[in-house]
Amino acid sequence: MTTPRDTPASRRVRANGDGTVYQRKDGRWEAAGYVLAPSNTRKRIRVYGATRKEALAQLTEKIAASNRGVPAVSVQGSLAAYLTYWLDNVAVHQLRETTHTRYTAVVDHYLVPGLGRKKLAKLTAKDVRTWLNGLRTVCQCCVRGIDARRKPDAQASRQPRCCALGKCCHKRLSPLTLAYVHSVLKSALEHAVREEEIPRNVARNVRMGTPRPRRFEPLTAPEARAFLAATHGHRLSALFELALRTGLRKGELLGLRWEDLDLAGGTASIRRTLQRTTSGGLTALPTKTKSSERRIALPTPCLRSLEQHRNRQAREREAAGTNWKASGYVFTRPDGNPIEGATLTRHFNTLLRRASLRRIRFHDLRHSTATLLLEQGVELVVIKELLGHAHIGVTATVYAHVRLRLQRDAIDLLGHVLRNPAEPLIGPGDNDDPPLCAAPVR
Repeated sequence: MTTPRDTPASRRVRANGDGTVYQRKDGRWEAAGYVLAPSNTRKRIRVYGATRKEALAQLTEKIAASNRGVPAVSVQGSLAAYLTYWLDNVAVHQLRETTHTRYTAVVDHYLVPGLGRKKLAKLTAKDVRTWLNGLRTVCQCCVRGIDARRKPDAQASRQPRCCALGKCCHKRLSPLTLAYVHSVLKSALEHAVREEEIPRNVARNVRMGTPRPRRFEPLTAPEARAFLAATHGHRLSALFELALRTGLRKGELLGLRWEDLDLAGGTASIRRTLQRTTSGGLTALPTKTKSSERRIALPTPCLRSLEQHRNRQAREREAAGTNWKASGYVFTRPDGNPIEGATLTRHFNTLLRRASLRRIRFHDLRHSTATLLLEQGVELVVIKELLGHAHIGVTATVYAHVRLRLQRDAIDLLGHVLRNPAEPLIGPGDNDDPPLCAAPVR
């Protein structure tokens, strides 16, 4: 009588549902079985190994994953092919056009050159981590040949640099850029998981750490007053005053229409942002987030400057005649066309030089508004509503350094109250601590 032990290994009978294992003519072992596939179907898969035990272990692992409800991988293409599909068919319908443009640049410049040849189904967390570690250590000018392609331009006084001269400038990616590249890859793989193309998002298993937020240098109160003084007489003085007193973003300022302003009631409704897109040029888009669509109160000085600006625009419309472009925007060019963001930045830099102030970004006016309000004891939730942040945690995180300084002022005030009357008063020049601040801190 023949027992299972006497049966050759290649011909042993396995239990129903465990699949089959046999040796091929080339000497390798092949195991086949049915596993869960996308759309709640089942399909037959095959795995291979150098020994029977190795092939059986692979098949057992896949069947166990199938029993846990994890479908088998169905995609066989490269990561580059999937990223192209994701950008053209998924992300284009879910992202703002400007965000989609940035995602496309990340895919073209970093993801495809670094990981594009990898099979989507075989991409591992180790592959992602190794690629990111290499990305943070290489010079982008050398890798992408940016300077090597640059030709001398006599009119623009541009000369070759870096690789074009045979030397490296060591221009590496910042931690914030690396985190952004990593987030784009995670978003793409997350959609592949939702479509059941891959069982898990391997990019989520790679920890990048929290990069330090970009430092900004807001204007101090004396600098803000000097800036406002420099805007007097400027054609767009109302815009710069509105930016500093309300903290509106550049696109929100340029996207304001007269129908959004209630000068009698002293309010402004923020409904859109004006930005340049690849397909439509200068285009009115929805606000950055749902919370960014808001109504804010206008300060009295802004109401006066907006009235003066409306009268100036009426004179420009009469002077332009038939060449006037009735765009409806509050801030326009002399012919009525909307203003480019780059043009506004040039005007802003000119005003900084006129006021003898340090070079800052236009967005730092927004930070200056929030910082000055915090220093005056305004509630954090009020600043959050004014700036249009989605969550109060965003406001608290961005302006944490200001809140720490206010905590120090509050502690100093408490120390002044608890001081022993018998102790001598310490003058401002007796130590390095700042003088006591009598402003209310909430």
